[in-house]
Amino acid sequence: YGHWLGDAFASGGANGYDHKKMGITARGAWESVKRHFRNLGVNTQQDLFTVVGIGDMAGDVFGNGMLLSDKIQLVGAFNHLHIFVDPNPDAAAAFAERKRLFNLPRSSWEDYSSELISQGGGVFSRSAKSITITPEMQQVFGIEETRLSPNDLIRAMLKAKVDLIWNGGIGTYVKSSEETDADVGDKANDALRINGKELNCRVVGEGGNLGLTQRGRMEAAANGVRVYTDFIDNAGGVNCSDHEVNIKILIDEVVKRGDMTDKQRNQLLADMTEEVADLVILDNYRQTQALDLSEILSHQGMGPYRRFISELESAGQIDRELEFLPADDVLKERASNNQGMRLPELSVLISYAKSTLKGDLINSDVPDDLYIHRHLERLFPAVLTERYQTEMYDHRLKREIVATQVANDLVDHMGIVFVRRLMDSTGAGRAGIARAYVVARDAFNLTDLWAQIEALDNQVPSRVQYSMMLDLMRMIRRATRWFLRQHLGLSTQDTIEYFGPRLAQLQESIGELLSGEEQVAWRKRCDELQAAGVPEALAATVAAAPSLYAGLGIIQAARITNEKPQRVAEVFYEIGSRLELPWMIQQVTHLEVRDSWQAQARETFRDDIDRQQLALTTSVLKLEAGSRDTQERVAQWLEQHAELHRRWCRLIDEVRGGSEGGFALFAVAVRELVDLAESDSKA
Repeated sequence: YGHWLGDAFASGGANGYDHKKMGITARGAWESVKRHFRNLGVNTQQDLFTVVGIGDMAGDVFGNGMLLSDKIQLVGAFNHLHIFVDPNPDAAAAFAERKRLFNLPRSSWEDYSSELISQGGGVFSRSAKSITITPEMQQVFGIEETRLSPNDLIRAMLKAKVDLIWNGGIGTYVKSSEETDADVGDKANDALRINGKELNCRVVGEGGNLGLTQRGRMEAAANGVRVYTDFIDNAGGVNCSDHEVNIKILIDEVVKRGDMTDKQRNQLLADMTEEVADLVILDNYRQTQALDLSEILSHQGMGPYRRFISELESAGQIDRELEFLPADDVLKERASNNQGMRLPELSVLISYAKSTLKGDLINSDVPDDLYIHRHLERLFPAVLTERYQTEMYDHRLKREIVATQVANDLVDHMGIVFVRRLMDSTGAGRAGIARAYVVARDAFNLTDLWAQIEALDNQVPSRVQYSMMLDLMRMIRRATRWFLRQHLGLSTQDTIEYFGPRLAQLQESIGELLSGEEQVAWRKRCDELQAAGVPEALAATVAAAPSLYAGLGIIQAARITNEKPQRVAEVFYEIGSRLELPWMIQQVTHLEVRDSWQAQARETFRDDIDRQQLALTTSVLKLEAGSRDTQERVAQWLEQHAELHRRWCRLIDEVRGGSEGGFALFAVAVRELVDLAESDSKA
């Protein structure tokens, strides 16, 4: 039959990746937990935090998860047989005991040393008629009664005011108040189940599946609980299997050729275990980061998210009711109340954003691009790239892998609705946008800058990291749009190699090149970031992001005028400062938009102002017999066009005076700027 997969399937055979030994599902889900807590100012690897758990130490996800930090204070847990309570645990001693139980074959909570359980705690049978509630249990779980049935004690534990609920078990324990137990379809746990709004924990970590209904998650999230979804938190297991399958397909070709024995193959698989785990965990880390950034962005504008859902619905790719996504009127109401999307909703949308983009990329020529197809290497451990690169590029699923890697990278860095927004504003297709994104990303060295920001975890507040990432996202979004519109006629690689080094040179001297209010704003942002603990070089680059985007046009103008980019930049920023164009762009950015048309108009105004600033720069550079001093040369040019300059200044005064002209006013402003920029050609 020509079967070529061999043992290349999920957890394939004796020679594969043992998920429990690797602890990969729990480790992936722990990335969600760590991120939730970082956002709350807690470092789970250094700060003590309280946990109620679902499961026992013999289980893969529960057991591995409860060994991922020695700062865990497990105050309570339950499985189908027992309830474990330790009201005031000694974190270090409890960690060691959990480890002993994890390594003890078929252990149960009854095996936990009673001497290590704090006063008022114990291990209780779920078949007991009632359990005496000690004062310590009353305090930690917020219970008033002195006796409870085992089921009622578990309900109290689920409602307790703890830092984390860690689900590593089987069953559904949280629903929404609008759902019935029959809706849930898990009869065995009907007596334990609570509603999302009754959760008082700060964070839910979903190592296990179906611990909460989707509507239960949304209700909890609406009440301030930080929760993604089970398929986000425990994606590590499936992802690990994907890596295993693709690695085996690659190295089995090497074995077939006789360049590797079966024994060597199996040893190589074993040697790569930790690197495979690192690749999987990084995916979990990045995806939850993208969800948090998307949550922030949704508060800034709900329109793109509403349109994205509608687009999926119209294409028959999503069933809004089945996915429990809010109706348009609910989203509009949230927008009017300055509320955004919730993390469980965004968890659904990010999956669709990646899968739809991947589908379009597979059906395009993007995976065949000689530069972009290097994304193939991102899936594999470094040893395979070093030894078997030729075989890697002959991989049977290389196009699918490239499409997946590009889609994941784009959505993880740029968010769920990035592609939708650019489709609206440029009319380009998904594949073209993805290609332009790769160009913008690598021309501006985004991957390295992003990694530098990520390296600041637990050193600077998450909100500072996210604000830096949002600055870079805005720059790359505008740069992607710029590349889409330029039609440069260069290959992906040639475009990056042309713009990348020139942008890097401009970035190095950006502090000296900026002038006026733009320089003041850059310095202020720089100081803010450094005060928050950001290294000086990174702070300087991120602070320059709003100005650095203009480097693309500056480099283009340098090519046209045969001037050095540095010289063009000096004139560009000086004319901008004299005409207060950065301030004007800021006013445009702050325009409130009510629909997608106004959002597009706002982006068009920004692009037009940039375009005219470049046209003005070119005119100043072409000034005959002009001074070599930048400030004098700009002053000379403006003097030659004094009347148009005066008209522009009057318009600026009107905007500064708080004119209510809105979009109409800025349309006029752009027209005035065009007149000034084109005055040389009309003379």
